[in-house]
Amino acid sequence: MPRFPWLMALLATLIAAPLGVQAQGFPSKPVRIIVPQTPCGASDALARIMSQKLSNKWGQPVIVDNRAGAGGNVGMEVVNTAAPDGYTLLMSYVGTQAINGALYKNLPFDPGTDFAPVATVATLPFVMVTRPDAPFKTVPQLIEAAKKQSMW
Repeated sequence: MPRFPWLMALLATLIAAPLGVQAQGFPSKPVRIIVPQTPCGASDALARIMSQKLSNKWGQPVIVDNRAGAGGNVGMEVVNTAAPDGYTLLMSYVGTQAINGALYKNLPFDPGTDFAPVATVATLPFVMVTRPDAPFKTVPQLIEAAKKQSMW
């Protein structure tokens, strides 16, 4: 017979408590990943790979939902108006989050403040190429050529 039966009961409760919480934890229903671009692009492919892995890990469906249009703004608005419960995620990139705020004057959301980052899932290098006979070979030369052609 244990000397402190209440201590054994307390330990049993503490050990079992996380099991009960885990059974009711996130996610308890399907999760959607909104991809604000068309299918078959890099964001879509990455979202599909992630959805498969997350579905296996969570035991819940993770659905990829492509909502292309207006440079990503259609998909961003879907996420912005969804319940803030973590069941609707946005597969975003610099174009939708940083550039669209400067390009579009009357967005119904603020790309910089209306979304909270969850994770960086990939970083992709961008490479600029041109024809071998182009009049520029470096970025400064390209900028200079663009300034000469500009109407501003």
